[in-house]
Amino acid sequence: MATEFGDLGRYAGPATLILSSLAGGSKHGYALAQDIESFAGVRLQPGTLYGALNRLVHQGLIEAVGDEGRRRPYRLSAHGATLLEAHLRSQRTVADVGLRRLAAGWSIG
Repeated sequence: MATEFGDLGRYAGPATLILSSLAGGSKHGYALAQDIESFAGVRLQPGTLYGALNRLVHQGLIEAVGDEGRRRPYRLSAHGATLLEAHLRSQRTVADVGLRRLAAGWSIG
């Protein structure tokens, strides 16, 4: 079971997108891919998406909620929600610092 987001290693990016999507409710793989593309502008390839889903299930961050024919919906676990919230708050801090530093030293716009 993942105890912190860093445990996800190089899969933290896709994991963040998947967990953020599932925070809005249960979805199967195709619906996840569509949702992620709509809010993040990122298209996860099937191998990346389904590999990440398997790792997230194994780490207790999401869970399968049955079958809808060939589709398998997933939902965020309570542990996954807690870990995602901590990760997003930490990323917000990093983004805020970066934006303040850019504003102070760069003329971008």
